[in-house]
Amino acid sequence: MRGGVSRAKWVGAVALVAVLSACGGSGGSESRGFGRGNIPIENFTPEQIFERGEFEMERRRYEDAAFYFSEIERLYPYSDWAKRALIMQAYAFHSDEDYENSRSSAQRYIDFYPTGEDAAYAQYLLALSYYDQIDEVGRDQGLTFQALQSLRTVIELYPDSEYARSAILKFDLAFDHLAAKEMEIGRFYLKRKQYPAAINRFRVVVEDFQTTSHTAEALHRLVESYLSLGFTDEAQTAGAILGHNYRSTEWYEDSYALLTGQGLEMKPQGENWLARIYRQVIKGEWL
Repeated sequence: MRGGVSRAKWVGAVALVAVLSACGGSGGSESRGFGRGNIPIENFTPEQIFERGEFEMERRRYEDAAFYFSEIERLYPYSDWAKRALIMQAYAFHSDEDYENSRSSAQRYIDFYPTGEDAAYAQYLLALSYYDQIDEVGRDQGLTFQALQSLRTVIELYPDSEYARSAILKFDLAFDHLAAKEMEIGRFYLKRKQYPAAINRFRVVVEDFQTTSHTAEALHRLVESYLSLGFTDEAQTAGAILGHNYRSTEWYEDSYALLTGQGLEMKPQGENWLARIYRQVIKGEWL
């Protein structure tokens, strides 16, 4: 993770692999230095074991790599090598898509070494352990909320780190993902003509997810829903916001056709939650 090893160290790592594997078979505990005739891993220095872990990472044998890094933590606790091995252990688990163990290792690093040089990376790995498990829009979004919380921690605690920018980008994508979930549920209710339930979902997008890519459609769906219920003031006001901020979208065109087809205009009407948003967002009247 942190650059290559010197030629001398690489030769040493290869030699260590040969010693640990000479008498054992392939795979399982034997490939980890516990096979019949193998030298016990306790006989090696933390540096040698660390190099074996790096070697396994190079071979994409992430589970084995995590094992060697964890052995350093077990055999040489509180050493500088244990500190380095712990973050590598989290990285190896994550590479193996073992997100629970990756998160556990990253959290231990944060707990034991809150000011360590890899604390920002540990927090970033912890966030990724949630982010990389975000499912399709149709599934439960609990992991998305956890990803957002963890990514926000990276951004707030380590704003100058190399991981902050990536965390910001992933935060925006996860935030957009939540809005997509609300839209999917809202469209489900709208299709079944359950207009109040649909409105509640679209309202969440407009109020809580204004910066996402789904706001324009949410406003259009509000126009549809309110017109279906005969609430013309709300429909026209949703259209007014749509026309002011999203005139170039297909959603504006569709709402314009719906409203004008009923002799209505795209302008704020009445005193309702959409009228308040119009005054705040369009006119800057934060009351």
